[in-house]
Amino acid sequence: MNSSNPIPEKTEPRAESDATENAVPSTEQVIEKAVVSEPASTQELTAGLPVPDASVMQASLLKSSVNDSAPAMNSTDLSATVEQLLKLIEIGGPVVWILVALSIAALSIIILKLWQFVALRPESLKDVNHSLTLWNQGKTQDAKDGLNSKKPVSRIVLMAMDGLTENKDTTTLQEELNRQANELMHQLRSLFRPLEVIASLSPLLGLMGTVLGMIVAFQQMEAAGNQVDPSVLSGGIWQALLTTAAGLAVAIPVAAAHSWLERKTERVAYALNDSVTQVFTRKHAQKPSPALTGVSNCAA
Repeated sequence: MNSSNPIPEKTEPRAESDATENAVPSTEQVIEKAVVSEPASTQELTAGLPVPDASVMQASLLKSSVNDSAPAMNSTDLSATVEQLLKLIEIGGPVVWILVALSIAALSIIILKLWQFVALRPESLKDVNHSLTLWNQGKTQDAKDGLNSKKPVSRIVLMAMDGLTENKDTTTLQEELNRQANELMHQLRSLFRPLEVIASLSPLLGLMGTVLGMIVAFQQMEAAGNQVDPSVLSGGIWQALLTTAAGLAVAIPVAAAHSWLERKTERVAYALNDSVTQVFTRKHAQKPSPALTGVSNCAA
């Protein structure tokens, strides 16, 4: 009787498994959803960000454009300056060209003298002063060892100390020291005369160019006759005065450099004479003090 009735199926576990599958998506479903889903719009991404001010953006763009154009402007200004200088030199004529050549020669001499003073270091007297202190204390060998023979003043002072230590004749030693000192001064004062000549000649050349320019200007006025144009006279005058300005521009720095270098040489001569005199006048030597008479009178 009961065999015809079907056996009821258990559906509850199946429902639980379906709920579990629906609650936990598979890996394939996650990947498919990530690929299919549309990206957020730009407005949604930038919704929380502050909107920059228009004036700030304009200022930043202007600054970047100025920075980009700065090298071009610098090169343009430099080329314009060079072109203007060449034009002025051409207007000045041969006198200005002579002044340019003199300025190049003077600059070369000044650079050479600066290099000479840096290489020789004649004004560096730290070792000499320390050595003289030891010499006055009677420490003869320590005084000689403390001198740097590569420096010109130290070398001459060392020669004086060696001569007194070896009991050489004072007159012979004095003559040799004078010769060495004069040689050093001649070396330091070399090329001073060309600087002096350039400093004194440049204004005269500028004045000569001005006179020549004025002559040309008045010749043009004479040729114009009754129809004289004031611009012709004014143009000739400023062109003539250009040579005077060029001459002064060359003479002033050259004269200043010459005076400065000459003063440095005088300080070296005084320091050398003073140092050698201190060597001879120390109380332990008991010898007369021969001064280096030929140092200050050395010719350039």
